[in-house]
Amino acid sequence: MDNYNKGDKKLKGSKSKKPKMPFNLYWLYFILLAGLIVIGVGREGFYGSKQKEVSWSDFQKHLAKNHFDKIDVEKGTASVTAHVKKDSIASVFGIDASGSSAKADESAVLLTEAPSEDKVAEVLKATKEEHPEYSYTVDLNYTKPSNSLWSILISLLPFALLIGLWIYMMRRMSGGGSGGSGGVFSVGKSKAQLYDKGSDLKTTFKDVAGLSEAKEEIEEIVEFLKNPTKYTEIGGKIPKGALLVGPPGTGKTLLAKAVAGEANVPFFSLSGSDFVEMFVGVGASRVRDLFRQAKEKSPCIIFIDEIDAIGRARGKNLNMGSNDERENTLNQLLTEMDGFGTNSGIIILAATNRADILDKALLRAGRFDRQIHVDLPDLNDRKAIFNVHLRPVKIDDSVDIEFLAKQTPGFSGADIANVCNEAALIAARQGKKVVEQQDFISAVDRIIGGLEKKNKVTTLNERKTIAIHEAGHATLSWFLRYANPLVKVTIVPRGKALGAAWYLPEERQITTKEQMLDEMCALLGGRAAEEVFVGHISSGAVNDLERVTKQAYAMVSYMGMSDELPNLSYYDSTGDSYGFTKPYSEETALKIDVEVQKMIAEQYARAKELLKEHTDGHNKLADLLITEEVIFADDLKKIFGERQWASRSDEILHETEQLANEKKEKKVVDNTPIPEILAAEDKSEESGETN
Repeated sequence: MDNYNKGDKKLKGSKSKKPKMPFNLYWLYFILLAGLIVIGVGREGFYGSKQKEVSWSDFQKHLAKNHFDKIDVEKGTASVTAHVKKDSIASVFGIDASGSSAKADESAVLLTEAPSEDKVAEVLKATKEEHPEYSYTVDLNYTKPSNSLWSILISLLPFALLIGLWIYMMRRMSGGGSGGSGGVFSVGKSKAQLYDKGSDLKTTFKDVAGLSEAKEEIEEIVEFLKNPTKYTEIGGKIPKGALLVGPPGTGKTLLAKAVAGEANVPFFSLSGSDFVEMFVGVGASRVRDLFRQAKEKSPCIIFIDEIDAIGRARGKNLNMGSNDERENTLNQLLTEMDGFGTNSGIIILAATNRADILDKALLRAGRFDRQIHVDLPDLNDRKAIFNVHLRPVKIDDSVDIEFLAKQTPGFSGADIANVCNEAALIAARQGKKVVEQQDFISAVDRIIGGLEKKNKVTTLNERKTIAIHEAGHATLSWFLRYANPLVKVTIVPRGKALGAAWYLPEERQITTKEQMLDEMCALLGGRAAEEVFVGHISSGAVNDLERVTKQAYAMVSYMGMSDELPNLSYYDSTGDSYGFTKPYSEETALKIDVEVQKMIAEQYARAKELLKEHTDGHNKLADLLITEEVIFADDLKKIFGERQWASRSDEILHETEQLANEKKEKKVVDNTPIPEILAAEDKSEESGETN
């Protein structure tokens, strides 16, 4: 039950200013790289593209071969720089570092250290006399010592760059650097998104369908922000916080968006995970920064989505006594919400679907004064939700919104939104211009059972076993008083299921022991049918057995529905759990196991007896399944007659049957109508399960 997020837009009335060019960290990298290049080039950048340091003896050998045209000797240091002739570069340097031959047009020098300044002239004179075949034209120059300032700067450049980088990082971490709160080192700043007055957040309570009770309490908070004197004149105080609790997809976040759109006050929105960071103390720092900003914008609202990320009960983490950053963040949040200081005009809204694991100090009065339960929508709420999500969808006149609401018990608002979108996709895939009723039914079918797999290879014996299995479920559900009425049975593989049966459960608030036992018996009908009519059992009932076992243990150990252990419940609704020990003895555990086995065995024997009583009808139903692959409730009526036990769902069943008859008349095989519910029994494809 969600609407489109319109909050990520710029605030109205904000003047467009020319954005300043922010300092980019890559510029610093560029400067550092340029400095390293200068250092790497060094003297090579001033003497040419090639240089090499050689020993004094190698220098004399090259001199004897007349490879130089100029020799520079630095006074005071006797450093020699010999300029190599262009036609001698190849022989002096040979193959360069990159593997390519030295080019004749490049300039190159040899560097060496002479024993003394006069020694160079003596060696040059002796070489000329020793090799008269060469006409030496070497120009010998004595140069002054080079300015050492440049050398000093070159040597100090790396240290200067490192110091500058360190100063820049320190400024960023302290918040003094450019980049604002979004900088890479500004980890202590709050990440809350602010929607100020006049923002483009247009979600209102009109966009929230259903949830009448929740909206009533939330509207009171909005009214207090708009007209506080109405309450303060008689001594009333505004609630400091409200916690939205409910299953996923029921509209908790949407309700908070509506509050932001209605209140017309600054609204801070963030997630519980936004406080979590790898650095120690960051979470608490972000909490302080968030409330500092909120006090400046007071009166305002702070919304923390998924607060269980930081609000988990303290002392129950897996670190076993080590420093826990999450607990430090929670402690700071508790202090800010109701500590020694005052936060007048700041209202905290939070949402979670795991309220049982939250810390008790967070839920006490004075922090979260109200817990607003946002439950799954009932029939009327689902109808209103469909009306909201069908606004942008082009639907046909044949679409009955009330029928769709009846077809989706147990669906959340998000599920209904998905149904509407999936129906539009199905219609578009088939080239339709509008979405028809059948597209919505196919969408529900797709969401519940998965994608239909008509080309899945199954043998004749497997199809027969699957049909007998599913016929067993259908037969028992028809004759058991409290079993959910059957709507559709199929042996067409869909998703991971090789076969499935859909039922229409009643929307009831309490369930009796007799109703649970009938449901268990119907679930065991598939395994019982295999044993009675096939002669052996298969892995197809593993999902049924899992559900039956869980329900039996819940009835015995949680609901006190056992003859041997009556009126005892070992369920802990507070979420505190019992640690590493069970709340009962080993003898009691043995009794629980015995009672569960006894309960399941009784229902299994009951299922086999009922199947034996209606053998003919079951066999006809199985044969019809093999032939048709999909059967509906009216097919069971033709075989077994009218169902003896009426229920509140008969009217819905009648509508579904009419739709099924219309479809059969049109000879449509795929996209078969499906039930209003959702008790489709998934069967594991990997283990070859059949419902």
